[in-house]
Amino acid sequence: MKILIVEDEIKTGDYLKQGLTEAGFVVDLTRDGWDGLELARSQSYDLLILDVMLPGLDGWQVLGGVRRAGLDTPVLFLTARDAVEDRVKGLELGADDYLVKPFAFAELLARVRSLTRRGRAGIDAAVLRVADLELDLLRRRASRAGGRIDLTAKEFALLELLMRRQGEVLPRSLIASQVWDMNFDSDTNVIDVAVRRLRGKIDDGFEPKLIHTVRGMGYVLEAPG
Repeated sequence: MKILIVEDEIKTGDYLKQGLTEAGFVVDLTRDGWDGLELARSQSYDLLILDVMLPGLDGWQVLGGVRRAGLDTPVLFLTARDAVEDRVKGLELGADDYLVKPFAFAELLARVRSLTRRGRAGIDAAVLRVADLELDLLRRRASRAGGRIDLTAKEFALLELLMRRQGEVLPRSLIASQVWDMNFDSDTNVIDVAVRRLRGKIDDGFEPKLIHTVRGMGYVLEAPG
């Protein structure tokens, strides 16, 4: 787990970095709002710990920049400002927690562990994986073996359905109702054509093959073994 601390008080910043490092986290520390925002946008963190009063950009502005960049990294505000309106402002801007100085390190560590668990669970739930195939539901991206795969909206919806129900043979009627919101017409080949195109993007040039036809029944996505 990797944490970024943006704290301009030297003793507090060093204390936090040492304590969290000893607790098993990888910790970066910066004392300037501009540097904090740049690090948060350019590197991957499991948690940001932000002071409010910072040189350059204040904590509110750093948080705003992080959220505008499309990042949902959990954020813990750590500050001496304990007015209710300050706490409300932080939460409304997208902060996940708020701890007022002075604080007990044990409480901070408990909150850090809770936020990193919550953030990791959210990330895992938002990414579907089968073998080396990944579907990022938040960013609407598909990839296999690390390579980006461009999908249409319907192809994405079809792949999501197949991956959510991996190992289950899905009849054409179910696919039609779930992806196209229509009743299945046995005279149309729209489902077969869509699956064939998706298979071309997902399986051509890759091993193992993941999308399989079950004759007379439908389609299934599964990895061998």
